[in-house]
Amino acid sequence: MDSEYAYTKKRMHFGKKCNFSDFDKTEVEVKSNPALMSNYVRMDPVTHATQCSKVFAVHEVNTTTATYKDNKMFHYEGGWPKDINMKDLEQTVRYRRKIEKDELYIHTMLQNILFKSMEHCILQNNACNIYEEYFADVEAIPLIQRAFSRTVNVYRDPLTMKRQITHLSWSPDQGNRFAASYCNVDFKKTFSSNYTSYIWEVENPNNPYITLKPFCPILTLEYSPKDSNTLIGGLITGQVGCWDLRRGPEIIDISSVEFSHRDPCDKTLWINSKTGTEFFSASKDGQIKWWDTRKLQVPTETLVIDLSKPENQNVDKATGISTLQFEPSMGTRFMCGLENGIVISGNRKGKTPGEKIATRFRAQYGPVISLERNPTFVKNFLTVGDWTSRIWSEDCRESCIAWTPGHRDFLTGGAWSATRYSVYYLIKVDGTLDVWDFLIQEDSPVLSIKVCDESLTCLRPHEQGQLAAVANKKGSTYLLEFSEALTVNQKNDKLLLTALLDRETRREKVIEAKNREQRLKMRTLKMHGESDFTDASLKPDEREESKESSTGLKNTLIVQCEQEYENIINTELTRQAEANTVELNNNVMQNERDMYTTNPAQNSQNVQLDLSTLFQFPRWKQRQILGQYLYPLVYNIYPNFMPHKLTDILLDVNSIGVLISMLNDLELFHLKLKDAVNVLQTYYVMAA
Repeated sequence: MDSEYAYTKKRMHFGKKCNFSDFDKTEVEVKSNPALMSNYVRMDPVTHATQCSKVFAVHEVNTTTATYKDNKMFHYEGGWPKDINMKDLEQTVRYRRKIEKDELYIHTMLQNILFKSMEHCILQNNACNIYEEYFADVEAIPLIQRAFSRTVNVYRDPLTMKRQITHLSWSPDQGNRFAASYCNVDFKKTFSSNYTSYIWEVENPNNPYITLKPFCPILTLEYSPKDSNTLIGGLITGQVGCWDLRRGPEIIDISSVEFSHRDPCDKTLWINSKTGTEFFSASKDGQIKWWDTRKLQVPTETLVIDLSKPENQNVDKATGISTLQFEPSMGTRFMCGLENGIVISGNRKGKTPGEKIATRFRAQYGPVISLERNPTFVKNFLTVGDWTSRIWSEDCRESCIAWTPGHRDFLTGGAWSATRYSVYYLIKVDGTLDVWDFLIQEDSPVLSIKVCDESLTCLRPHEQGQLAAVANKKGSTYLLEFSEALTVNQKNDKLLLTALLDRETRREKVIEAKNREQRLKMRTLKMHGESDFTDASLKPDEREESKESSTGLKNTLIVQCEQEYENIINTELTRQAEANTVELNNNVMQNERDMYTTNPAQNSQNVQLDLSTLFQFPRWKQRQILGQYLYPLVYNIYPNFMPHKLTDILLDVNSIGVLISMLNDLELFHLKLKDAVNVLQTYYVMAA
């Protein structure tokens, strides 16, 4: 029997791991010696290059010499029959047509290897065209551009006492300069002796280009559309003046005071003429005057806006003119906005004053602040006044075809964009400029810009469309630049806007025709009674039929009006019924019951009420006071038959005087109380 003993010990308690190798290895431990640091210089940082790949040596090997040979081929046209001269174009074309007409030509070409070999060579030279358009047949859709603007420059009044800018005008030479008229229109403030106005260069906002020096403040300045050196202006004295920048900043000619406007001349516009020297002006005195700069002392023509009797031309009864408009493409036609909200479309060729101002539009509730025709659709014009702007068509005189919602701030001006058909601008007293585009949205502006904190006074877009000059009340002019989304027309904008304006115009025409017909019927019924609709010369039967037709017409209109009135009443009742819940009614009833039961012992005595004192209170207070006196009396007679209901009936049926008499006369009180009991009993019987 073998004896065995197993001795176990953990590996961690003895020896080191055995490493078997084919070579000798000596391990040496070298400890650090800090004293050796003085022999070295520390370098920080140290750049050391490493290469992970193997390092190869350069080897040169002699190989077999490769022999190259260039072979060239000269292609010469051949294969023609001997009797055909290949240099004669006519013979080659005739022979080629002859071969192509052969019946075996197509079969031979298809069966021959010529097609396959040529196709193989062509495909070998096939390359990828990186400029190839894969979707050339699909129309490109323009990207949706974001509407934005930026302020380019700010032109400030050099004077220390800031004045309001009343008018802006761009020069006709590409709009490199603009004229601004400065005038303090607040007469309560002290006027200074400096009445200068300025012409600014667009690229130089620091100093004015020219300083105009009139003898009184200028309300309006307007560049001549044909000459960039000629300007006209309206003065605060009612006169009009002319400037020639080549002759200096002073005024060169001025109208006579006795032939000028009675009020300050705040509107001047150039008109079409062969000489290019004619313009017209307007003022709050209600007169429109036409002038010629060659003879400026006396106007060539005067028109008084007398709406009641135009033929009399009475200046004392004229209506003040707040804005002027002239479209060069429409010849002698002009428009003016009045202080009473009426817009007049006139024609200078009219023989009489009545014919010159024949067309009228009731545009605004207050003065018409701005009036301007659309540059593309001249039949449509924009009016700005009070808190809204409206777009009109000359074919609809009674109502506008489009309008903006009421603004919270008062509007001070508006103008169409010179390039984009559907865009126009509005300025307000809070210093905000709104950009509207009717093709995008009609209920709110597409862009609203806070230009400054002061009130904006005038606006003038540039003829190229991207720029617009905006002036404020403190004499500063802001030059704004708009994005392409607000200045460039899209492909179908003109067609879409034409369809929009035509649709709204037709709708307004239908409404006007319907209203006109209804007014005519009402006027006929008002002017003539039933007897006027019957003719004495008619036979009795015909007279009766005529009378019945007139009666039927009158009844139809009355029934229509009654039906509309009932619909309004029913709508209001429905709204009130939804607002008042049953719980609210119960609460009110309980409050009335508590009100009548307040101090019943005190109010049970007979009290003489003073009418003068009682009638000083409102109705609900009178009801409360009388109810406090009536309820104890009713409660003593009918304590178990809803005394609060009986008190309500007495208060509702009888007047204040009768109620006071009931408190002082018991017989009258018992009589009225008996009637109230009958009413209450009848109600419950019918309800059962």
